Amino acid sequence: MTVITKLQTENAPKAAGPYSQGIDAGSVVYVSGQLPVDHRTGQKVASDIKVQTAKVLENIQAILESAGLGLKNVVRCEVFLKDMGDFAAMNEVYASVFSFDPAPARQAFQVGALPLDAMVEISCIAHR
Repeated sequence: MTVITKLQTENAPKAAGPYSQGIDAGSVVYVSGQLPVDHRTGQKVASDIKVQTAKVLENIQAILESAGLGLKNVVRCEVFLKDMGDFAAMNEVYASVFSFDPAPARQAFQVGALPLDAMVEISCIAHR
C-alpha cells in the first residue's frame, strides 16, 4: 500500500489555500502550481518574466528536494502564462534549468489571469 505524504518546506512559499505544496505518492511526486513568490518575504518578485520564471523553478526545486528528489526527476510540467507573448523569454530560463536530456514533457497555456497578478505559474510531476 502506497503511503501518501504531504510535502511542506520552509524553502518555498506556504500554500495559500486548501492545497499542499506537493504530494509524495511513493513513486510519483506532484508539485502544486508555484508562483513567483519569495518564501522569505511572502511577496511576488519583480514583474519581469525571466525573474519570475527563475523564482518559480527555484520554488519547485525546493519542494522536490524536500522529497529527496531534484529537477532531473521531473517528467512533466505545465506552464501557465498570463501572456503568451512572454513564452520565448520564459522558455529561455526554463531551458537553462531543464538543460538535460530527456527534458520533461511539457504543456504551456495562456490563461486569463493568475493569482497575485503573476506572469507565470508552473506545476510538475516527478518520478522516483
